[in-house]
Amino acid sequence: MGQALCCIQVGQSKVAIKETFGKFDDVLEPGCHCLPWCFGRKIAGHLSLRVQQLDVRCETKTKDNVFVNVVASIQYRALAEKAADAFYKLSNTRAQIQAYVFDVIRASVPKLNLDDTFEQKNDIAKAVENELEKAMSHYGYEIVQTLIVDIVPDERVKKAMNEINAAARLRLAANEKAEADKILQIKRAEGEAESKYLAGLGIARQRQAIVDGLRDSVLAFSVNVPGTTSKDVMDMVLVTQYFDTMKEIGASSKSSAVFIPHGPGAVKDIATQIRDGLLQASARQ
Repeated sequence: MGQALCCIQVGQSKVAIKETFGKFDDVLEPGCHCLPWCFGRKIAGHLSLRVQQLDVRCETKTKDNVFVNVVASIQYRALAEKAADAFYKLSNTRAQIQAYVFDVIRASVPKLNLDDTFEQKNDIAKAVENELEKAMSHYGYEIVQTLIVDIVPDERVKKAMNEINAAARLRLAANEKAEADKILQIKRAEGEAESKYLAGLGIARQRQAIVDGLRDSVLAFSVNVPGTTSKDVMDMVLVTQYFDTMKEIGASSKSSAVFIPHGPGAVKDIATQIRDGLLQASARQ
């Protein structure tokens, strides 16, 4: 009905290309327009001004000879003020953009190693965007955004990279475990050394207490029993301690057999040996 009445409607976010006898005449913006077909005027087509997206998958090779698939997402739109150029100059806009993307990616990625490709993907996207801006602006298109959304190496390469990463993490874990074991051994050794040191102090104090007790006993006996010498008192005390020790060994249920020379004439030798041992221990302290 609109065409019969020479009226045409252009939707929102679109423009219509008007021709007169096959020649470009004007760009019609959204709204209602009078188009008398009897004077050779017609609509050649419509052009969307919305942002469109094109995903381009490009296979290329890195500097270290690894084949990767680079996925670029191009967001673009036609410019209203250059609608005629966008409509007439390009027959296949998407193919044109794809060709430029291929060209830039295959010129940029071979200069980088695989790891650098992942790290510098923003630089690659910027290079693609700059090249597309220069090229597509002549055709009435604006490049809104260029993104490198994925870099996919060969499956065998991905597996090898994962194994390298796993090996590095296992090596780090082994180093940490070894360091922890080392610290435990050091602390255990320090504890044992401290324990032995304290045990030595205890033994030294015990022997000192014994020596002090013997000295006090000798002095007290010499004062209370006139005519006895210190040597006589020491011999008697040592022999008494000797027999007390023999008694304790015999009374213990867990003691094993102890064979020592014993006789009336050996008491003096035993006392001498015990006295000499205690005096030597006291002299070392």
